[in-house]
Amino acid sequence: MQFSESWLRTLVDPKMTSDELSHLLTMSGLEVEEVEPVAPPFSNVVVAKVVEVAKHPNADRLNVCQVDAGTGTLLNIVCGAPNVRPGLKVACAMAGAKLPPGEDGKPFEIKVGKLRGVESQGMLCSARELKLSEEGSGLLELSDDAPIGQNFRDYYQLNDLKFTIKLTPNKADCLSILGVAREVSALTGTPLKAPTYQTVEVTTQEKLPVKVSAPDLCGRFSGRVIRGLNARAETPEWMKRRLERSGQRPISALVDISNYVMLELGRPSHVFDLDKIHGGLDVRWGQQGESLKLLNGNTVDVDSWVGVIADEQGIESLAGIMGGDSTAVSLDTRNIYLEAAFWWPQAIQGRARRYNFSTDAAHRFERGVDFATTVDHLERITALIVEICGGQDTVVGPVDDHVVNLPQRKPVLMRTARAVKVIGVPLSDVQIADIFTRLGLSFTQEPGVFSVTPPSYRFDIEIEEDLIEEVARVYGFENIPALPPVAANTMRIAPENTRSLFAIRRRLADFDYQEVVNFSFVDEAWEADFAGNANPIKLLNPIASQMSVMRTSLVASLVANVRYNLNRKLNRVRLFEIGAVFLRDESVQDGPLSVAGYAQPKRVAAITYGPAVDEQWGQAHRNVDYFDVKADLEALFAPKALLFVKTEHPALHPGRCAKVLLDGQEIGVIGELHPRWQQKYDLPLAPVVFEVDAQALQARDIPVYQEISKFPAVTRDIALVVKQSVSAQDLMDAFVAERQENAACAIMQAIVLFDEYRGKGLESDEKSLAFRFTLQDTQTTLQDEKVDAAMAAFIASVEKKLGARLRA
Repeated sequence: MQFSESWLRTLVDPKMTSDELSHLLTMSGLEVEEVEPVAPPFSNVVVAKVVEVAKHPNADRLNVCQVDAGTGTLLNIVCGAPNVRPGLKVACAMAGAKLPPGEDGKPFEIKVGKLRGVESQGMLCSARELKLSEEGSGLLELSDDAPIGQNFRDYYQLNDLKFTIKLTPNKADCLSILGVAREVSALTGTPLKAPTYQTVEVTTQEKLPVKVSAPDLCGRFSGRVIRGLNARAETPEWMKRRLERSGQRPISALVDISNYVMLELGRPSHVFDLDKIHGGLDVRWGQQGESLKLLNGNTVDVDSWVGVIADEQGIESLAGIMGGDSTAVSLDTRNIYLEAAFWWPQAIQGRARRYNFSTDAAHRFERGVDFATTVDHLERITALIVEICGGQDTVVGPVDDHVVNLPQRKPVLMRTARAVKVIGVPLSDVQIADIFTRLGLSFTQEPGVFSVTPPSYRFDIEIEEDLIEEVARVYGFENIPALPPVAANTMRIAPENTRSLFAIRRRLADFDYQEVVNFSFVDEAWEADFAGNANPIKLLNPIASQMSVMRTSLVASLVANVRYNLNRKLNRVRLFEIGAVFLRDESVQDGPLSVAGYAQPKRVAAITYGPAVDEQWGQAHRNVDYFDVKADLEALFAPKALLFVKTEHPALHPGRCAKVLLDGQEIGVIGELHPRWQQKYDLPLAPVVFEVDAQALQARDIPVYQEISKFPAVTRDIALVVKQSVSAQDLMDAFVAERQENAACAIMQAIVLFDEYRGKGLESDEKSLAFRFTLQDTQTTLQDEKVDAAMAAFIASVEKKLGARLRA
């Protein structure tokens, strides 16, 4: 929301500076994002009149002008503007004037000098030269009543500031100058001077037939016929200035008046060309197969989810969003139908976003617009139209007001004791009553209890907390003392067997991963591709079509992050994310941090792509593979030992994917991205990814003392021939089981797989796996007999369980 300070002060003028006003608005919840002057500094520019124009004797495109600048003598000024003419009122920079800086950043000083042999005693200025506009085709033309000799900054009200405020969605009542003025009046106690106007006399009984067929779309529809207008009339300068300083571009008088009243009163309206309407109007929901060409030139398809205004031949407007091109007013328009309506917010929300654009009207209607003042606002627009565009043959019809389905304002109760407890300030009933009165809230009062009926322009007051917020805002957040909490604080020491997510982040960063934070909302197609989820949790009102469901996996977002980095020429990507996923789970009950029916566990996921290490002289180039990421994951869980079992996952390569087990429980998955998704998402190489449960990663064993042996360790190597289908993990599991069952094998301390062989000397379905055993006793030096017995037991166990044999 943008507006000029001078416009605001015509409605409410508190005795405070611009900075103080900005601070007041911000502290009341209307955050002032920016305050900037409406024009850059310049000096010695006055209103002047061109008295005489003659051709320059030495230049075809220049004119020599005699200019009256109010000094008592005419100034001789050379000018090349195409629109210079006798009688024109312009902005004239006198000798010694300093104009806004040019491209070099230095102020431009006007001096008396000669142009092609003719002396020039000043300069006639365009809007572009004064940095008032980007238009630079000619001189800035002023109205005929502009006083000659007056300082141009004063005449054009350039000693003004533009305020830009950032409103929260609940403060729709402040999407107008009147709304902001109401707030300032309530906060400062300064009287509010609301805009006044004279009701235009009705001179014809003509009405346009209107039917409201959708009461759940339109609660109130007001309109009137006006004939005999001059659409070519010039918009007044004061109105143009206010529009421009509010971020609106002046277009034509009829459109400008509609936009002006929207900014002034917060009421979007629409002006139809009456001669282009066929029959009457029907306010209804759209129908499948209908389409409409909009004012912005786009043609959109509508269905039963979108409200429309239609005549007998088709749709003429998207209800509460934008008018249609077929009934738009033009400079040749003579007769109009003026409309002001109340559209239900839920009937407008999300409709403009569906068509990938936003309008000022939709922005206001989807938040709620005053439903009680459609007729009053229609009268305000009518008065301006007749004043600016009217003539002797102008006739005005009566207001045709269709009240169909208006919101019911239910009283909201607020307890003084509750407000005192929440705000932390001992407020009395008298103080609260004064605040409600200043806010314009009607109420009834009993000792300690207020019953407040929200006004028609407030859609944000529904529960007791809303009223408490209003009391706190007007009382002043700065006036609320900072007090220590009443409850006793207890320092809780984190359990020693749990590490924090912060520690996990640091650990992953040590492994050369960069953290990313992604939205929990993802594309529905991602859920199908990467999680095989055909029934995702859908959002009721997604912020974008590609963010319509809740994620059940972190993998999809990480793949998108890789794609984003590749598009920016980064060929080595190592990312991780720690975040929540959202799963359907009927066993979950409502709680302080839970929602019934939905589990929200945290996951830790990482993805690697490209070279295993940065390019360097010490190592040859090699792309990252499954075993690199597996090593990172094992180091992350160390000293706990993980088990990796072949599995299948929708996101991962069928033959290069494993589920991760910890103490027999599945805690995650690891593998290469599926070739199908690698191709679909345009990745030259296959990334390697893992995703594990954060809770399992946070748990850790408390260190326990173990005796360190003083005796030397013994190593033995064996090579075992097994079938191709037997994995190395199967053999290692068998060795560990034998150690636990056989006391003679308890001396085994570690096993490492150090070689794999397939080829000559083995059958086609066989392979050889070589293991290195480390054996050690804490009580004595090992003898060969004891070592041989243990090794024989290990070999015998795998021969029996897996059909392994020693390789000759």
